[in-house]
Amino acid sequence: MISASSFDAVTDLFHDVSGIRLTPAKRPLVAGRLQKLASARGLASLDDYITRLLAGEFPDELVHVVDSLTTNETYFFREPQHFTHLAGVLRSTSVSSEPFRVWSAASSSGEEAYSIAMVLAEHRGLQGWEVIGTDLSTAMVARARQGLYPLERARDTAPALLKRWCLKGQGRYDGQLLVCKELRERVRFGNANLTRDLPDIGQFDVIFLRNVLIYFDPAGKVDIVRRVLTRLKPGGFLYSGHAESIAHIGLPIQSVASAVYVASAHG
Repeated sequence: MISASSFDAVTDLFHDVSGIRLTPAKRPLVAGRLQKLASARGLASLDDYITRLLAGEFPDELVHVVDSLTTNETYFFREPQHFTHLAGVLRSTSVSSEPFRVWSAASSSGEEAYSIAMVLAEHRGLQGWEVIGTDLSTAMVARARQGLYPLERARDTAPALLKRWCLKGQGRYDGQLLVCKELRERVRFGNANLTRDLPDIGQFDVIFLRNVLIYFDPAGKVDIVRRVLTRLKPGGFLYSGHAESIAHIGLPIQSVASAVYVASAHG
C-alpha cells in the first residue's frame, strides 16, 4: 500500500506536470499502478520508490509515472451516439475545398481517433478530411501510431467496418487487429497537455473531448473547455463524455443532444 504522505507527495508532483488532481479516493489506483514501476526498479516498498523518485534518483522516471496514471482502457466506437451524430453532420455538410477536420483531444491509445477516421472514410472516402489525436502520454501516442490492438477492443465495431478498415492478425499476431495502412496514414498523433498552451494544430469542425474532464475540479473543467473551444470553428460540434455535463459552465456552447454541444462563438 501507499502511505498518506507518499500519496500526497506523488500526486502533488503529478498535478504539477499534468494539471490533474487525483483525490484520495484514487489512492488504491495510484498504489496499484506505481507498484509496477517500483517492482521494475527492484523495490518492494512503494514509499521507498516515491522517496527516491522525489529525490531525483530516477531522472527519466517521471514520464513513466505520468503515463501509468493517465492510461485508461478504451475501445473502438465507445459511446456510439457520438459517431452516429458525426455521420449525420457529414451527410448534412457539403463537401468543400477545405478539409473537414476532427480533433480527438484526449486520444489515449488511438481507438477513438481511428473510429472517427472510419466514419469519415465511409462518408468521404480517403480524401477531404483530417483527424488529429493528442494525448498527454507519450507512450499512448506511440501506441496509437502503431494502430495495433487486441481484437476485443473492437467488440462494438460493425463487422463490415472491421473488414474494410482493419487487418486480422495471424500467427504471433493472432487475437489482434491492425488498422489498415490507408487509414493510419490519414490520422496524425502528437502530445498535448490540455491544461497548458495548445500546440498549433489549427481549427476544427468537430472536437471529441471525452472521458478526460472527470479528472478535474469545476474550475479546471472550465479552463480546459475554454481552451479547447478556441480550436473549434463557430457552428462546430463538441462531444463530451456522457458522464461529463458541461451545459451550464458559462461558456459559448449550446447543448443540442446528449453530450453534444454546438459552438456559438469563440470565448
